[in-house]
Amino acid sequence: MGRLLLEQAQKLLLERVHKIEETEAVPLWDAVGRILSEDIFAGHDQPPFARSPLDGYAVRSADIREAGVKRPVRLSVIAEVDAGYVSERCVVRGTAVRIMTGAPIPEGADCIVGQEDTDYGEDTVEIYAPVGPYENYCFAGEDYRKGTKLMEKDTLLGATKIGVLASLGRETVRVYRKVRAAVLTTGDETVLPGEMLTGGKIYDSNLYLTAARLKAWGAEVICREHEGDDAQAVAARIERYVQEADIIVTTGGVSVGKKDIMHEVMDILGSERIFWKVAVKPGMPTLCAQYRGKLLICLSGNPYGAAVNLELLVRPVFAKLSGREDLRLRRVQAVSESSFLRKSAVTRYVRARLADGRVRIPEGSNASGILSSMCGCNCLIEIPAGTLALRVGETVWAVLLEGGEMWQA
Repeated sequence: MGRLLLEQAQKLLLERVHKIEETEAVPLWDAVGRILSEDIFAGHDQPPFARSPLDGYAVRSADIREAGVKRPVRLSVIAEVDAGYVSERCVVRGTAVRIMTGAPIPEGADCIVGQEDTDYGEDTVEIYAPVGPYENYCFAGEDYRKGTKLMEKDTLLGATKIGVLASLGRETVRVYRKVRAAVLTTGDETVLPGEMLTGGKIYDSNLYLTAARLKAWGAEVICREHEGDDAQAVAARIERYVQEADIIVTTGGVSVGKKDIMHEVMDILGSERIFWKVAVKPGMPTLCAQYRGKLLICLSGNPYGAAVNLELLVRPVFAKLSGREDLRLRRVQAVSESSFLRKSAVTRYVRARLADGRVRIPEGSNASGILSSMCGCNCLIEIPAGTLALRVGETVWAVLLEGGEMWQA
């Protein structure tokens, strides 16, 4: 099989995965970024009682109809009620209850006079302005009524929804379990941070980049390991995690050199090869297979090449597995403020910064081995195959890097 178009490669991968349907109950504290696996209905009115929106006096509007600065209405203050407590006294003709913000409105009262329209009296209070029936009055169920459907299954939980769940008195919520991802990097030339950097070695950025991106998408990363150019050892690591993982992502060893071992790894495992090579730059020699029902997506060892296809190939798969609609690839049109003067024989993806409908390519090299210039970028400019050069002022498509702040940081 020759090089696939990106859309063909995405389709082949997405056909082989299904949304995870297993669920679990998690504490609200741990539910942000998770996907609801149940509809949520209100078990009570919110608020459960009529309450005061301000500090003042609970009164009968009929008693203060004629109130004015020059002719104040004087009422007897029969009680005081704070938030969190209930008044034992009812408001009757000629009386008032001193009330604080959030406190339940006493029986008999149909409005609240703000304390700034009074003399702040303790035993009696002078009212200087009329208030109509049910003014300054928060009704029971003002936020939501008992039985109302507040959230639908498959909703992504953010801070506001967590707050609403807390207002229902929920300590836990049922969500779909996280996608379990295994990340394995290969190469004799790389060592892990913390180890001695000897001659010919570089530090392994791919392991950290890939695992961090998956974690940012909400994955449970069950494996973050590195292995040298030993096909048997790499195959053994994959065998170790394939049962527990939903997806395995590797970097390195996918081209045609002596040390490009992932082809041999696929043979050792007896996996089904889905494709090798996608018609994009960087990261063209991406290798994808299926083993024991799980996808193995083997990315380029070049850091930027790995980052690009992590977005273009892994992210759509992850979005489907997790049910995270917000992670699906999105493209927008923008005007380029930069030129890119290289011919693109296949579709090329160039790191860039999008703002106010305009994109700018960062200064410096755009080579696939360069990662640092991706800091500050929040999109990938898509340069179509056959383009001789991108010029300033041309309209381009930009693939948005969801959670682009990860690259900006």
